[in-house]
Amino acid sequence: MKNELETLYETIVDRKIHAEEGSYTAYLFNKGTEKILKKVGEESSEVIIASMKENNNEEIVNEIGDLIYHLFVLMADKDITLDAVNEELARRSKKTGNLKPERRKIENY
Repeated sequence: MKNELETLYETIVDRKIHAEEGSYTAYLFNKGTEKILKKVGEESSEVIIASMKENNNEEIVNEIGDLIYHLFVLMADKDITLDAVNEELARRSKKTGNLKPERRKIENY
């Protein structure tokens, strides 16, 4: 049984292959990678802004949904499968003790 993320990704890939008139997803593919990247950046910023507000989980969830959608469009644009990302996450989940040291502060000159 597929979950919502799998269904969304498959729909996006289908829109890439079979562009549907009036589809926002098809529009993004038509505009190209640069437009998709701008949307990923915009949605990332909106997640951050929404997260800075107190007691605003509904807005945060909405913005995370937008970000995931646009990341999936980017993945499909670059022919990166959901399975490839799942495999990478599985690989990372096996790691332990890999805390990186804090970066040193940048001093003003």
